[in-house]
Amino acid sequence: MKAFVTGGAGFIGSAVVAALLRRGHQVTVFDNLTSGHRRNLNPDVPFIDGDIRDAHAVIRGLRGADVVYHLAASVGNKRGLENPTNDASVNAIGTLNVLEAARIAGCKKVVYSSSAAIYGETVQLPVEEDQPKRPLTPYAISKLAGENYVLAYSALYGMEGICLRYFNVYGEGQRFDVYGNVIPIFVTNALKGRTLTIYGDGEQTRDFVNIADVAEANVRAAEASGVSGAFNVGSGSATTINEVATLIVDSCPTKVAVVHGPPRAGDVRHSRADISSAIGSLGYRPAVELQLGLNRYVEWARTEARSGPG
Repeated sequence: MKAFVTGGAGFIGSAVVAALLRRGHQVTVFDNLTSGHRRNLNPDVPFIDGDIRDAHAVIRGLRGADVVYHLAASVGNKRGLENPTNDASVNAIGTLNVLEAARIAGCKKVVYSSSAAIYGETVQLPVEEDQPKRPLTPYAISKLAGENYVLAYSALYGMEGICLRYFNVYGEGQRFDVYGNVIPIFVTNALKGRTLTIYGDGEQTRDFVNIADVAEANVRAAEASGVSGAFNVGSGSATTINEVATLIVDSCPTKVAVVHGPPRAGDVRHSRADISSAIGSLGYRPAVELQLGLNRYVEWARTEARSGPG
């Protein structure tokens, strides 16, 4: 199988590339390195430095691919609140460019990286795929628009389209930035001896899923014959932010204080995935328990900190 991976230099994208290579698939990476890292690129994998908003570049790069993994995106609620037009440009129009290129190339399958953010504040837990979508931020709206494009193209043009709705992904390779998820922020600060700040009372819950499980879900999505639709990718369990802070403090060599700040705009209160559809249709089963995954991540982050930027 020949795979074309947009965003393949990113945290999740590079893990998907590695998983595909382990399965013996051929891969080409397409990334503009805005949020991806050059060090994530495998020197043996062809790399195209390009932007998904450049339709002609996408068409040229995608030729000959059997499957497209579309992970390139402007990621995060905070970034979207600061620059909503960029989210729309990258996540909606960029996705449309990728789909048009796939249609022109006669590509058989598109696997789209979506987000649990499209659900917004859920009325029922665990979250099933057919629950109402109430996106609360420009980022979530743009990701839902991308989903709708993928599923429409699947119905219109006969390509198989799979949307993977990630819950809170964490793990080795996830570097800290101001738009990042809570785990890399907490781990980075804890390793530096800094206080951890929880926004709100900390009893909000999240479904944390390890990067190894997410990469496996992506590979299975392409290998599942005759399957289209949207699937939750999570652990199927909920953990409070207070519990995550405690686990991280316990995993780090230096004990740090934990304080609380005001709640953040756009944050949902509770989230937990119903993953039965992914289990049944894709054969997906999460294998990395949270404490083990955090221990591995803390050790990776300590090694990363010692090696310095690069």
